[in-house]
Amino acid sequence: MIRHTVVFRLKHATDSAEERQFLLDALCLAAIAGVEKFEQLRQTSPKNDFRFGFSMEFADAAVYDAYSDHPVHVQFVEERWIPEVEEFMEIDYERLSPD
Repeated sequence: MIRHTVVFRLKHATDSAEERQFLLDALCLAAIAGVEKFEQLRQTSPKNDFRFGFSMEFADAAVYDAYSDHPVHVQFVEERWIPEVEEFMEIDYERLSPD
C-alpha cells in the first residue's frame, strides 16, 4: 500500500470563491480508478504555512503510477495545480514491516 499525501498553499485569498472552486474541482481525483480513501484536509497547526492537504491510498506502486499518468490527473496538474498552487510538499509512504 502507498499513501500519497500533499500539503499545499493556494495563491487564492483565504475563503475566496476561487479557493472553494479549486477544492471542489480537485474532487475529480477521487474518481480515478485505484484511488482509495481520498481526503481533503484543512491544516490547523500554526507550525507551518500550508493550508490544505490531500491524502489518498493505492494498493501498490503500479496502481499509483497509473494514477499519476491518468489523463484526469495530468489535466488537473497542468490546468489547476501548477497555476494555482503557491507552494507544496509531497510525501508518499509505505508501511514499515515490524522486524
